[in-house]
Amino acid sequence: MARWCALQGWPVHPLASGRKTPAGNCAACRKQHHPAAGCPCLAAGRPCHGFHAATTDPALIDAWWGGTPSWGVGVACGGADLVVIDVDAHCAQVPDRNRLLPGIPIHDDVDLQGLASGFDTLALLAALRRQPDPAQDESTLRVRTPSGGLHIWYRNPHPAVRFRCSTGSGSKVALAWQVDVRADGGYIVAPTTRTAQGVYLREGPARLPAPLPEWLGEELVRTGHMIQQAPVRPSSRPAVPRSRRPRAAGGWQAVLDPLLGEVAECAAMPEGAAFTEKLNKAGYTAGGLVAAGHLDEAAARALLSDAAERARPWQSTRNDRIIDDALTAGAARPFLLQGRS
Repeated sequence: MARWCALQGWPVHPLASGRKTPAGNCAACRKQHHPAAGCPCLAAGRPCHGFHAATTDPALIDAWWGGTPSWGVGVACGGADLVVIDVDAHCAQVPDRNRLLPGIPIHDDVDLQGLASGFDTLALLAALRRQPDPAQDESTLRVRTPSGGLHIWYRNPHPAVRFRCSTGSGSKVALAWQVDVRADGGYIVAPTTRTAQGVYLREGPARLPAPLPEWLGEELVRTGHMIQQAPVRPSSRPAVPRSRRPRAAGGWQAVLDPLLGEVAECAAMPEGAAFTEKLNKAGYTAGGLVAAGHLDEAAARALLSDAAERARPWQSTRNDRIIDDALTAGAARPFLLQGRS
């Protein structure tokens, strides 16, 4: 399994025999605690410091697991660009309804009878967002844990946007009650790994992770899992030819440019920036300018898309929907600039 994971481009590291925790450090590192960065063991190819030692080097992998075949396999999520939804099914007292989904108050009319685990809170979150339950997502790799939980593996479709783990984080965050996230700064147990409690088994037909659904990416941002704001990415859309750009004499820039600037400035705030409202306002105004003949629709769409991609590159599909709806609504109210009929 270690070699197979490495062939997918996923760095792997050994887990202690029969356990889900990393193999122990060497004797020297155990005696003197020190950070992983700069440790000579890593440079020498010794599997110290857990996921910090993760590699795709087949020679190291053969040496590590050849010497200790009973070791399990851990995958370093950050190096593999993986985001894994970790659903638990522990027996625990169910918290107050307003602590089930961080940041989302649950109305008293919502029947929570029978709610008992992370499977229920993840399904509740999906239902509130009108999305399919990720635990039932057969398009992506899912791994059943020995304790009855589920690891839902996804590939980060926007590697410039980095997410952090829930578990082991300095300030505890979670996607939902009994639903954590494994991403940068953590690892996940590979399928077929055997522990004293049982074996991690692949569930369903998928063998590889699907791209992280956009709505889940938005929830990770909302719940504080994003650790690095994405740099501006070159737009995948064709640039608007200069010959098609409206002339400055039309005066549309004075109306639209400040609104586009407000949209792009949302990049500094991953949440709480009223991004949707600002993009909708810019799109509505652009639609009115198009309807009045001041601006070409293709140029308007490109300008809106570029601004939106700067601010929210992880939700391109949603950005396009907002822009489409706003342009359509704005087209019903032509925006006549002063001096134009």
